[in-house]
Amino acid sequence: MVIVGIDCHTRVHVAAAVDESGRLLDRMSAGAGVIELEQLVAWIASFDSGLVAIEGARGFGLALTRRLLETEVDVIDVPTHLTARGRKASRRRGKDDSTDAVIIARLALQEPDLPRLRSSHLDADLKLLVDARDQVVAEGTRVRNRLHALLLAVAPGYRATTGQLSSRRALATARRLVLRARTTDPVRARLALAAIRRLQAIEPEARALERDIKTEVDSRQPRNLLSICGISTLVAGKLLGETHDVGRFATAAAFAARSGTAPLPASSGVTTRHRLNRGGNRQLNRALFTIAMVQARWEPRAIAYLERKRSEGKTPAEARRCLMRHLAGAVHRAMLLDAAGASPALVTRAA
Repeated sequence: MVIVGIDCHTRVHVAAAVDESGRLLDRMSAGAGVIELEQLVAWIASFDSGLVAIEGARGFGLALTRRLLETEVDVIDVPTHLTARGRKASRRRGKDDSTDAVIIARLALQEPDLPRLRSSHLDADLKLLVDARDQVVAEGTRVRNRLHALLLAVAPGYRATTGQLSSRRALATARRLVLRARTTDPVRARLALAAIRRLQAIEPEARALERDIKTEVDSRQPRNLLSICGISTLVAGKLLGETHDVGRFATAAAFAARSGTAPLPASSGVTTRHRLNRGGNRQLNRALFTIAMVQARWEPRAIAYLERKRSEGKTPAEARRCLMRHLAGAVHRAMLLDAAGASPALVTRAA
């Protein structure tokens, strides 16, 4: 069997073919255009390759990955940290794309458990919508902070009438205050008016994205997922968008590891302990954090769970991380049930 490893970039893709013992057979470099990609696919087909390993299969290599899946070739996505680890273990110093391509191919031999990609794994519509909405909200926060700083000089004491500048009425009031003072500080007034206009434009943009997210989430009918306390349409959109296909996580522990909620072992000698996991998908981690914070206030079972953990001597943060790990299992079960078309399960409501 021949394994092909590909190091993908914006303008060029470098491929290397190795045999079952990891011996280099051939190399190829191709551009990222449509014609060049077809040439690369034909080169891969000439080896009758049983497996293609791509670094950045969902990023720079997305177009190539889609084309290879159409030809029914097995494709795996090699994480960049594995490539970096393989580079350090190699006997060559420095870095170049040809060497990385060989390392990627050999990693496919060394890591047989890396999951095969399917077309459903590349469905990024929901993730794109959620990411776009997050970016719009973040931009609104930045613009609002800038407006606050400008109003401190243009209209001292403005908060008594405008508040947090989070509504249309507050922005209209701020605009009137700025117009009154624009003769005394014209530059700040002009910048403040521009910030107000941008905030007024951001609000409908965010609402439109939220409607699109709701439509996309509803089309997937995640009834079990939405039955969990703390999961709104936006949180469900983030969970589904980041997960792509829950079937690629064989167990709840695998999902917890991916979401960064599974603690890492840090034992040595007679000391047995675990430490905080700062890795994994931080967007999944953020969604589970949101669910945990809501349940800590409104879900009786979650409140009792946190109290029990606190009585064991854990800090509030440690107790919350325990809850997030527990919720990762509940979310995983709910998504599996939704994928199977099962009716909402009461068990998913538990913290």
